[in-house]
Amino acid sequence: MKLELRGITKRFGSLVANDQIDLVVNPGEIHCLLGENGAGKSTLMNVLYGLYAADEGEVLLDDEVVHFDGPGDAMEAGIGMVHQHFMLVPVFTVAENVMLGHEPTRAGGRLDLEQARAKVREIADRFGFHVDPDAIVEDLPVGVQQRVEIIKALSRDAQVLVFDEPTAVLTPQETDELMAIMRQLRDDGAAIIFITHKLREVREVADRITVIRRGKVVGEAEPTSTDAELASLMVGRSVELVVAKGEPQFSDALLEVENLEIVDRDGLVLVDDVSFEVRGGEILVVAGVQGNGQTELAESLLGLVEPSSGSIRLDGVELVGRSVDGFLREGIGFVPEDRSVDGLVGTFTVAENLMLDRLDGPPFVKGASLQIGARDEFARRAVEEFDIRTQSIHAPAGRLSGGNQQKVVLARELSRELRLLVASQPTRGVDVGSIEFIHERIVATRDAGVPVIVVATELDEALALADRILVMYRGRIVGIVPADTPRDVLGLMMAGIAPEEGSKVA
Repeated sequence: MKLELRGITKRFGSLVANDQIDLVVNPGEIHCLLGENGAGKSTLMNVLYGLYAADEGEVLLDDEVVHFDGPGDAMEAGIGMVHQHFMLVPVFTVAENVMLGHEPTRAGGRLDLEQARAKVREIADRFGFHVDPDAIVEDLPVGVQQRVEIIKALSRDAQVLVFDEPTAVLTPQETDELMAIMRQLRDDGAAIIFITHKLREVREVADRITVIRRGKVVGEAEPTSTDAELASLMVGRSVELVVAKGEPQFSDALLEVENLEIVDRDGLVLVDDVSFEVRGGEILVVAGVQGNGQTELAESLLGLVEPSSGSIRLDGVELVGRSVDGFLREGIGFVPEDRSVDGLVGTFTVAENLMLDRLDGPPFVKGASLQIGARDEFARRAVEEFDIRTQSIHAPAGRLSGGNQQKVVLARELSRELRLLVASQPTRGVDVGSIEFIHERIVATRDAGVPVIVVATELDEALALADRILVMYRGRIVGIVPADTPRDVLGLMMAGIAPEEGSKVA
């Protein structure tokens, strides 16, 4: 099925999110829609999917104009969308999620769950998804949950598939698997729109590339284009894709972690006898495939997870046993891996989010009174300094693009007097321009003499930022190596192969 968008314009008040956008996607083609977060890509797809009504323009399928009053109409016409944030009911099974909205019934009007199971098995077998129809969705890894989203779309005979930032929550391995699935769907005749801001993925999978900037199509590019050429089109200027950082100026070891162990409620050891130190003026990157204890390790450094044993000392002060507030009072800045869940309150304004965790005294609180003027003045300075693109400091933070939400988190954490910065997946789901900015701020924090820990699942980021790299596998440290360690060695370490003896970590 051929898809064509002609002159699509969508406004939100004075903001023109889409401005006369034209796009053609042919059957058997992966058409990449490339642009920064906030460029208007997702808005355009929400118009296509019937979630928004366009103010101008039209949608055509096989050269016929169509009108959608909601997602149901779009799905009926053969359009499926795999959203960045999964539209799944966590406590339902795979089959139950797949049949939601078009439930098969038997005689007497009863739900035919077996028919839904059979549909899941049929699609899973066809594409080699290895998905259990009876598995509870919340128990599945993120990559498998995404396959459930794809099965949902295919179960309704979608011929046009929209993947909206599909790799934002995936590990590199899961991303490679998704790319293979997209190629298989393309070869099966589907017309695929792939929305992303990740240059490597674009060049790897796209047949054609359309670049959107600030709501407008600014050009088309070939998959053979260089990263620099694509980045320049995306942001409208040349972008430094290599992290600029000088030689580190180390001081004494300020953070010391010894024999740390974290056990979950079921007795599973998530972090197993982990010991390391971080010097002042050093970036230690914790690398590894997600799910190997990095998240729990990072959260223990803010008191969000209490170790079952071990020690965490910051400048000689023991922190284990303290509350989260006690960790914060020691000057620890924390950038969580999921900004929308743990980093922000989406319904709070930008200004309110910027003062979170700072309600115990000046400048924002005096006596029992909130100092609105001080809060707003601080927010205006932070918005300017961190280039947070928002219509107002009083706009809800949840309405900002992903990159700008991350800048709000960074602005809040880096505006305090820090003695340690812990940044977990700081550029996940963030566009090229924002990545450059975030990296600059992290390096500036290191250069100010603060010890920095960055948790990264992508090797490119690990190699770009690190002074040293700590690799974890199944909760244990495989090794701590210099930043110039070859990629193939790091890849083996991420699979549990220790660098010296070549043996696999148990």
